Amino acid sequence: MTPLEKFFTEAPSWHEKIGAIHALLERVKISEEQSGDVLHLRKLNRILSVHASTAIEGNQLTLSQVTDVINGKPVWGPPKDIQEVQNAWHAYNELPSYAPWSVDDLLRAHAHLTESLIGESGQFRTSGVAVVGSDGTLLHRGALSKQVPALVAQLLDWGKTSAAHPLIKSSAVHYRLEHIHPFRDGNGRIGRLWQTLILAQWNPLFAWMPMETLVHHNQTLYYKALQDSHAGATVDCRPFIDFMLDAIANSLYKYIDVAVQTVADVGVNVGVNVGVTDQILALLAQEPKLSAKEIGSLLSKTTRTIERHLKALREQGRIQRVGSDKAGHWNIIERPL
Repeated sequence: MTPLEKFFTEAPSWHEKIGAIHALLERVKISEEQSGDVLHLRKLNRILSVHASTAIEGNQLTLSQVTDVINGKPVWGPPKDIQEVQNAWHAYNELPSYAPWSVDDLLRAHAHLTESLIGESGQFRTSGVAVVGSDGTLLHRGALSKQVPALVAQLLDWGKTSAAHPLIKSSAVHYRLEHIHPFRDGNGRIGRLWQTLILAQWNPLFAWMPMETLVHHNQTLYYKALQDSHAGATVDCRPFIDFMLDAIANSLYKYIDVAVQTVADVGVNVGVNVGVTDQILALLAQEPKLSAKEIGSLLSKTTRTIERHLKALREQGRIQRVGSDKAGHWNIIERPL
């Protein structure tokens, strides 16, 4: 097998961005040590990631419905969408068991993501595939199906031996998986899952960071970065790596924003309500469009209880509503440090 040719050029700004992410990870670690309910917050983050990852691919279930599916409650919705959520939850929970440079584990993860959904679940595709825009324009044609096994093995071998920083390497592997398009379906989901896996192997905190949510909120830029990375005569995924470094940093910032609010509350609002308030802020930091009903579903609280907390947060000047009750969103107002 011939070595994989270099498929990205480095940007001078990457060193600064990587340094900033290192510093943010230290702050995240401190914030987790100060958290009173880190396991619950991690589960909420993972629910948000599953919702975001499936929504990117067109899943129509609301966040409340996704939460109910994960908690084993009956949900009225398309069976395919329900199965996608169940599969994604299973795949993310299996993260510790996957080896990032194993072809067999990549196929196993794809089987977890696509079980009962496609005919070639857990198998490389056996036919051609093309990515087209909403207007029918051809955006990208995947590699020839007969070349896929060798290309994926080559990519993972590159990842295993490359000296590139894990933040760069994980983004490059994510991009390259999308470019090869090795599966009949589920390529976006496996690419994002595999980047999370590579990062979590480097630093376990990444298993719980809301990167999927950031991608979901910036979906147009995500697809543009993919397109820009092979717009020229040769592949150069520098634009995609740029995008992912920013998305990673922003996911860490959101986590830390919640931690700052938590520290500010210590000694001021003692009791059960502190935990609920912090969890509401954590959710709003990642999903500003959440309704009181959706927050209540995630936190196993009544809508009236959540509305009471939201009212208190507004009166304290800690959040503000932008736009209408139906179509608007929440802003978290930073406290002066």
